Amino acid sequence: MYDRSVLILGGARSGKSRLAQELAEKSNLPFAYLATGVVTDEEMEERVSRHRQQRPACWTTFEVRGSLRGVTATFPPGVLLDCVTFLVSTHLLQGGGEEEVLGRVRDELDWLFLKRERERFFLIVVSNEVGQGVVPEHPLGRVFRDVQGRINQWIAGRCDEVVFVVAGLPWILKSF
Repeated sequence: MYDRSVLILGGARSGKSRLAQELAEKSNLPFAYLATGVVTDEEMEERVSRHRQQRPACWTTFEVRGSLRGVTATFPPGVLLDCVTFLVSTHLLQGGGEEEVLGRVRDELDWLFLKRERERFFLIVVSNEVGQGVVPEHPLGRVFRDVQGRINQWIAGRCDEVVFVVAGLPWILKSF
């Protein structure tokens, strides 16, 4: 039942992380939390702190900051990656064009999906849907939006289930 993968998409503050955590907790499995956020200011520090307090104390947290491959441990039966958007932005800020950044992010996520195939864990991936707004004014913003949209499509193709969250309400886009 829990040998599956779920992508949870949504806009900022849509409830996607809360839904992912609820799904993980309902499984009653031990979980690893792959945190991709980077603290850059007080507001982000507050956000990260709030997320830490909301997670069950028994979860193992790995702060990956751009490289999932740095996690060499065998994962527990459940893994929650929150979120792909920070992974994309970290790689984008390292430089390179759209195809290069897309390739690096895809390589990182492919490593995680291959690890899942070997270790057979329940994988929940959280990502922002960024393609429903206006076209960004600046070139970097457009590259970010395009890479994020393409990576979301790639992940959706790899996952058994895809859920879109709007105003805290889940819409099932693809089911197991």
